[in-house]
Amino acid sequence: MSLQQEIIKNLGVKPEIDPDTEIRKRVDFLKEYVKKSGTTGLLIAISGGIDSAVATGLCKRATDELSAETGKEYMTLGVFQPYAEQSDIADSYAVAEAFQLKYKVETNIAEAVDEIALEVEHGLKKLGMPRHLSRGGKGNIKARTRMVTQYALAFDLNLLVVGTDHASEAITGFFTKWGDGAVDITPLSTLNKRQVRQLASHLGVPQSVLDKAPTAGLWDGQTDEGELGITYGDNSDYLEGKEISVEAREKLEKQYLKTEHKRSPIPGI
Repeated sequence: MSLQQEIIKNLGVKPEIDPDTEIRKRVDFLKEYVKKSGTTGLLIAISGGIDSAVATGLCKRATDELSAETGKEYMTLGVFQPYAEQSDIADSYAVAEAFQLKYKVETNIAEAVDEIALEVEHGLKKLGMPRHLSRGGKGNIKARTRMVTQYALAFDLNLLVVGTDHASEAITGFFTKWGDGAVDITPLSTLNKRQVRQLASHLGVPQSVLDKAPTAGLWDGQTDEGELGITYGDNSDYLEGKEISVEAREKLEKQYLKTEHKRSPIPGI
């Protein structure tokens, strides 16, 4: 078995999908887990990107159906989490509007992130290694602070935190282990980026979101493809078992091997 075949098997990606079938399967998956967990709904952080938009659409269908089937209200809570001012925050609100979210809240993470970064810099100074926190380090604080806030809301409202991780992110390790990757349920995990886009079109994700360059929003100008030097087209082709350029394949496989620890359970002894 080639490394490509092994990766595809491990991540569970299909070479092609029927979007309506996948939507039905993933909505049912969410419904079943909500009932099994005894929770009252789902929390999804809406970044304004396509992944969280698709997850929002799936969550809203799931909780609407549960409410109709049981006569008890189940909630999808949409959370907007800008750092100070977010230039594309309107896209987050457009997603909430498209899926008619009744419950939504904005929690600005700027003050919390800046305070944590300052405390870390104080700690580095005490160690005799004074420096400003790196751009990537502060980006990780943003991701983790967002998760702390989500879980605080979810705990008091008895909700499950929904993640937007999918196979095109998993292959590159493009999440912080047990940071923004630590969630309760991941309805997109066996889809690649192209397949996420297919579901988006069928769910009715706003066009402004469909047209955006994928980004984690961790610093100004950051894009997924720019950071890794790998296009999502090549990434998706690879996960569908297709041939891509030698250069792109080597980059993807190197990134996969380097980030294996992010996909593995926490080791113990």
